[in-house]
Amino acid sequence: MSLVSRLNPKAGIVDFWHEFRKPNPLRLPILLVSTIPLMIVFYWLSGEVHYKVPARPQITYITTFDPNRTDAEIMASNEAAQEVKELRQAAADDLAERKRNTYKTLGAAIGMDVDSIAERADAERAAEEAKAAEERAAILSRAQKDGPSEPSDPASEGDAP
Repeated sequence: MSLVSRLNPKAGIVDFWHEFRKPNPLRLPILLVSTIPLMIVFYWLSGEVHYKVPARPQITYITTFDPNRTDAEIMASNEAAQEVKELRQAAADDLAERKRNTYKTLGAAIGMDVDSIAERADAERAAEEAKAAEERAAILSRAQKDGPSEPSDPASEGDAP
């Protein structure tokens, strides 16, 4: 049996027409009920929304520093930023020390061995600082081994021919 004869709708249409022509009082209600699923599918498909692809964004680089700054101005800015960083770190260290003293006082009040706890905490803190210093040294040595990289100028990226 060939594939074309299996897919030929002619026999199905003829059979439907013979059955539909027979006098049957339920013929039209059955036909209407059988079209309901098709109407539901058409209604569902008509409500489908297609959004168009959004336009590519236009990138605008915002510079907060004057691109014509001198090296002296850059170094002065860096020194001021470093001073602010050191002041913030000192305030954070002071706050951490006050917290430790508060917890030591509380621990001593409830009968804990605060000296051994403080020694363990100091050892853990020193180990963490040593690990961080080791990681910084490894990154720095790797950066020095690779050599300085060319800084990219965002203003000149779009001007290339």
